Amino acid sequence: MSVDTAEALEPYVAGMTWGWTGVRGTWATAAASESLRAMSAHGVNWTAIAYAALQDTAQSTEVRFREAPTVTEEEIVWAIREAKALGLNVCLKPVVNVADGTWRAHIGFFDQDVPGEPTWGEWFASYREFILHAARIAEAESCEMLCIGCEMVRADAREAEWRDLIAAVRAVYSGVVTYNCDKYQEDRLAWWDAVDVVTSSGYYPIDRWDAELDRIEKAVAATGKPFFFMEAGCPSREGSPDRPNDWSLAGAPSGDAQLRYYEAMFAACDARPWVRGFMLWDWPPALYAAEDAAENDDYCPYGKPAGEFLRERYAAVTT
Repeated sequence: MSVDTAEALEPYVAGMTWGWTGVRGTWATAAASESLRAMSAHGVNWTAIAYAALQDTAQSTEVRFREAPTVTEEEIVWAIREAKALGLNVCLKPVVNVADGTWRAHIGFFDQDVPGEPTWGEWFASYREFILHAARIAEAESCEMLCIGCEMVRADAREAEWRDLIAAVRAVYSGVVTYNCDKYQEDRLAWWDAVDVVTSSGYYPIDRWDAELDRIEKAVAATGKPFFFMEAGCPSREGSPDRPNDWSLAGAPSGDAQLRYYEAMFAACDARPWVRGFMLWDWPPALYAAEDAAENDDYCPYGKPAGEFLRERYAAVTT
């Protein structure tokens, strides 16, 4: 498989992330199949199939991707094939999480190797095995895109290791390669030239979209690469439009708050033709009942005002 980057992103990445966190036994079920069908009915033409492997702490060097609770290779293949049967382009997105709850952005080690201490080299050796496992699946199943990392803020500075990893990925995978940097990091990576598409997590406060897009535009222009938001969205919760990245923020369920955020986000990005779309966060493998949507305060827009807005908005840009 060989994919032209510009062609792959046409006409627009009307995407949604599916499957998080990739818990073994929750994919390849009737409920998961129905969830994918419901997602595809929202004008979606892409999905990022996302799953996590665990390391014990932020200073552990083993990524335990073959163990539970991570989904099995068979479940990953099932999800890819199910999405493709629905006519969706697929970005496979393997992500590392820390078992003790520390955010993956804090995974890190000493800048220089110290005897008896864990090292970047040890960690990247294990992480590379994890990503190459995903790359081989993505190639075998003709995934249009592979995301080789997500929000690894401390690791972002390890340019040589990332370049080596990307070269190894390209030896086994012929599709589009991207990296999902964290919010506010778009202008901080020195190795964007090594990937095909620049992507980031766009969890920006509702009143900051224009200012942040001004900043991101300069960074993207300097790379000469296409750009879309690999993650973006907002919980359906009071207060979340001001802190959309805070999934634990206290507040009552509010579909109106989520809709207001979607309207502002899409309006700001519509004015920037270099923003090629979104892989919105997120759609679970076990979907809540539509009649329970008003009480659901998470990111998924299913059955909420933002869901109807999204269906119309995506249909308008892909047909």
